[in-house]
Amino acid sequence: MSELDMILKHNQEFVEKGNYIEFVTNKFPEKKLAILSCMDTRMTKLLPAALGLENGDAKLIKNAGALVSHPWGSVMRSLLVAVFELKVEEIMVIAHYDCGMNGLNSKSFLEKAHQYGVATEKVDVLRDAGINLDHWLTGFTNVEDSVRDTVQTIKRHPLMPANIAVHGLVIHPITGKLTLVVDGKIS
Repeated sequence: MSELDMILKHNQEFVEKGNYIEFVTNKFPEKKLAILSCMDTRMTKLLPAALGLENGDAKLIKNAGALVSHPWGSVMRSLLVAVFELKVEEIMVIAHYDCGMNGLNSKSFLEKAHQYGVATEKVDVLRDAGINLDHWLTGFTNVEDSVRDTVQTIKRHPLMPANIAVHGLVIHPITGKLTLVVDGKIS
């Protein structure tokens, strides 16, 4: 049985037994909070638990490295939707130590892509189209600096209201201990 088959079987039982009832909430985050965090599997339950969050408390946006890599990309759009449409008043960027984006470089990434069967010609087409793969496929070397950069990208966005506090933190992926990098209440 595949993972998909097992998940669909579990889901059918979940719905039939009414197990969803404890998760019912509305689309507006109770704490008026949006969190941009990493997609790391260690964060799935640890992050909400370490922050004392319950279902419905915050909007969670996850990607590799908790980054806003482009001011007009989907992550920034999601944050703006959270503010303007979903009544979010604070944003937290929460990266973590021991992140896979730490030290990521385009050369080794593209070598792995080639090993997975991605043809060199496809990479050439992307480069010829003006896509800067070297920049796009590069991570960071210091997680605190990365958090500071992402916080600044969010704060400087021309559509982000000045009264929205944007905080930056780093969480330990085992203990859940938070390190404050940027206090968004302090301008």
